[in-house]
Amino acid sequence: MDTATIERASLVALLRQPRARWSEIALDIQENGSAKAVLDRMVGHSDTLFPNGDPATELISAAAAEITGWQADGIGVHAFFDSTYPAQLLGIREMPPLLLSRGDLRVHDRAVAVVGSRKASENGLRIARAVATTLAGRGVTVVSGLATGIDTAAHSAALEAGGRTVAVIGTGIRRYYPSANQRLQDHIAEVGLVISQFWPDAPPSRQSFPMRNAVMSGYSVATVIVEAGETSGARIQARLALQHGRPVVLTGQVMQCDWAKTFAENPGVYVVHGTTQLLEALQDILSYQPTDAGLENFPDFALR
Repeated sequence: MDTATIERASLVALLRQPRARWSEIALDIQENGSAKAVLDRMVGHSDTLFPNGDPATELISAAAAEITGWQADGIGVHAFFDSTYPAQLLGIREMPPLLLSRGDLRVHDRAVAVVGSRKASENGLRIARAVATTLAGRGVTVVSGLATGIDTAAHSAALEAGGRTVAVIGTGIRRYYPSANQRLQDHIAEVGLVISQFWPDAPPSRQSFPMRNAVMSGYSVATVIVEAGETSGARIQARLALQHGRPVVLTGQVMQCDWAKTFAENPGVYVVHGTTQLLEALQDILSYQPTDAGLENFPDFALR
């Protein structure tokens, strides 16, 4: 195995260890400069479970075989130290040490998250579709979480406009949740990108969706909250986005909630009423983003 393969397999082996804390493992690797060195230290060089050899070597071989199996199934495997890892996720505290993907993963991707309630109103769905359509028409990637309601409307509108959309899911990448979105998830994988920070067959869990919200926020230059109740995951994402230094746009629908009224007092929060104001806020946010990777035309993001 070459060095890159060994390092990636060492990371998977570390993450597979009982009671492994993923964020601590990533930090440990960053400090040591090598996943294999961390694995060597963690498992040692003598263990009765591995009487015939080095335990780290055994674990690396098993992890490498697992990665090969994922790749044979069309799954992209991206360690945080790989050159293929999304650059915008590297600066957030909740950075996933490992990302699994289906579709076109880009290291630099100009994206805006459009999220909201699963039980969306007709007006909320209309706003989500309008925003996603406009973003897609201007070459901005639309990010959402593939849930029912606002997420589905945003993904679908971006696709219908011929734009790029990224689905950040809260399950393993071989899973479909909700099952009603199986066809949509497969289509996004074909023409856009589906990413997951969980093992390929991991089921949905109470913890996985807030973790998914953190990745959606980190991946995006801004988050638009179309609708969100007091316990919504979109509310969690709004808080995380500000922690990540990303602007948050709140619609009039969201401002009916007590949490949003308090949240709106924070710097970096835009409160908008109507689609026109919302798009003007996005114009303002995008115009201040650095021009990179062919993004010279973003200051001309226009309302049409």
